[in-house]
Amino acid sequence: MGSLLLIGLLIGMRHALEADHVAAVASLVSRKQSLSHTIEQGGAWGLGHTITLFLFGSIVLFMDTIMPEYLVKWLEITVGVMLVLLGGDVLRWVIRDKVHFHSHKHNNGDYHFHAHAGELRAKHDASQHDHSHSRGFPLRALMVGMMHGMAGSAAVILLALGTVTSPLQGLLYILMFGIGSMVGMALLSAIISIPLRLSAKRLTWMHSGFQVLIGVLTIGLGFMVIYQNSQFLLA
Repeated sequence: MGSLLLIGLLIGMRHALEADHVAAVASLVSRKQSLSHTIEQGGAWGLGHTITLFLFGSIVLFMDTIMPEYLVKWLEITVGVMLVLLGGDVLRWVIRDKVHFHSHKHNNGDYHFHAHAGELRAKHDASQHDHSHSRGFPLRALMVGMMHGMAGSAAVILLALGTVTSPLQGLLYILMFGIGSMVGMALLSAIISIPLRLSAKRLTWMHSGFQVLIGVLTIGLGFMVIYQNSQFLLA
């Protein structure tokens, strides 16, 4: 059983590398943020993915049933719509960041308000400002992961059913699979953020180019997912 759970962990890490998962998380970590926050985004995606996999897996394993194929296709279409929205949001932020309105407080207590555009913004000395941004749990990444978990649960559960001998063993397998996806996506998020962080520090135009590429590819993949699954429903 130990080897079976290890396989589940490794397959879960591999599962995190699927194209729609990578696109979704890339769109979530495309903004300028710390490495720890980036890893939290990937881990939250994996947690949401695990929650829905475990929930749907429990229902299927204990009720001895399967998800109807039309439901699976509708869930995949929903994921496609979500990818389009995530990609569009990345492009919206790129356009918005062309002009950055900024307010900060000086040591004498006076507030100052001004705007930065393009390279002028990149040259602005952020260290002279008194920034204090609260950072809560990445709920958005959690919800995106939950949606991906719902759409991909059928395939994972079928894989579990083919390798386990009891519902409990199946749930343990799905849990290890989920943990693997959490670890894999956290690591992937950190890797994706490297070129974004480097370009943000030195080449603003390249950073914007990376963001546009992520947004366009995410939208394109979303439309592809919608088209492929709608063909089945229309057949």
